[in-house]
Amino acid sequence: MKDFWDNRYNNKEFAYGEKPNLYFKKQLEKLEPGKILFPAEGEGRNAVYAAKLGHEVSAFDISESGKTKAEILANSNNVKLNYTIGELPNLNYKNEAFDAIVCIYTHFPANIKNDYFNLIEKKLKKGGFIIFEGFSKNNLKLKEADPDVGGPSNIEVLFSIEEINTYFKNYEIIELKEEIILLNEGLYHKGKGSVVRFFGRKK
Repeated sequence: MKDFWDNRYNNKEFAYGEKPNLYFKKQLEKLEPGKILFPAEGEGRNAVYAAKLGHEVSAFDISESGKTKAEILANSNNVKLNYTIGELPNLNYKNEAFDAIVCIYTHFPANIKNDYFNLIEKKLKKGGFIIFEGFSKNNLKLKEADPDVGGPSNIEVLFSIEEINTYFKNYEIIELKEEIILLNEGLYHKGKGSVVRFFGRKK
């Protein structure tokens, strides 16, 4: 997977664009500035946006190319990111250290997916917020009709509402829904896609 993402992020153009994800942007603007963690942040479009709003941003990914692009984007926007390369179990993030965690298209491999979301959940403070958007299992049919919409082809990597309820069971659900949206994010998210969206507060 590291080689896949390094190759995807190795071009000059940003794979998913330089602008923040729209759902993330909408929810983030409801929060006060604080400490935010961005798992699997790639080229940094969402982390940079949060830093511009005054948040203290930490991010991680397995891709060196992603980090390089994120730092270029951060520099061009005059902000700083605490961006780390590595696997989450090996990183030294403390439990209950963050005011918010942002998971935008964090499609981890099936064999680590449950463990990663359990770890991510523990890093959030009580009263903190999760902002989540990811392709739903129903996106497979839409991707078959239009490959440009993007997203994983392995159904076990995709999400359902039931899964999100399992990962974040001790949360106040502010919003949780599956819907079809029109994506226009860079080179690889274009067209009609099915996503699960979640905005929740840790009890």
